[in-house]
Amino acid sequence: MEARWLRDLLESVQRGEISIEDALARLRDFPYEDIGFARLDSHRSLRKGFPEVVFCPGKTIDQVIRIVERIRAREGRVLAARASPEVAEAVRQVFPDAVYHAAARMIVVGGAAPRDGRGTVLVVSAGTADIPVADEAAVTAETLGSPVERLYDVGVAGIHRLLDNREQLFAANVLVVVAGMEGALASVVAGLVDRPVIAVPTSVGYGASFGGLSALLTMLNSCAPGVAVVNIDNGFGAGYLAHLINL
Repeated sequence: MEARWLRDLLESVQRGEISIEDALARLRDFPYEDIGFARLDSHRSLRKGFPEVVFCPGKTIDQVIRIVERIRAREGRVLAARASPEVAEAVRQVFPDAVYHAAARMIVVGGAAPRDGRGTVLVVSAGTADIPVADEAAVTAETLGSPVERLYDVGVAGIHRLLDNREQLFAANVLVVVAGMEGALASVVAGLVDRPVIAVPTSVGYGASFGGLSALLTMLNSCAPGVAVVNIDNGFGAGYLAHLINL
């Protein structure tokens, strides 16, 4: 989006449709826009292919809305992560086209980017309790432009549930595997498929899981090749990485 905007601006100058002074005025906030409480990275989509993503915790509702307004005005679409229902409702009041994915705790304004993935990103969760992190990964990859499928509640405590869906596993181009407790599902999936597996440990589990540390260490120590591991509960990071692999 940013690359197209910049190209259109330069071509307008070349055709004589706008003056150099007008173009300079439009570039005033490039590569970042200072709005006082935040410096918005208006160069992000040119570097990364997608605009800056808004992390909602720690920000007031007014701050979230102001940031969304500025990114929407420049880029056309916005993704906001870890949004509470109260934040989502306030954003919807300003942007009627905003969609709140409650399980993922994500707001999408302006719709998803055009589809440009080579294949399907499959997001797999071990249990129902892992769905918030899994859906964060799924919504992220979808919004960035990858086709996404979901396969939830197929953990190793009932491995037949996973094996009954092995054709879906084999058809995916990239897999995101989300698991808490001991985090074994990522190793099992990686031992079955010939595609990259992004493992996401979650903080789901009893005391000795240490808030996801047990799952994290299991995934880092996987004996199955082709596994990359992101931080605990980082569904956003996993979805973003899965989309980049899928390009």
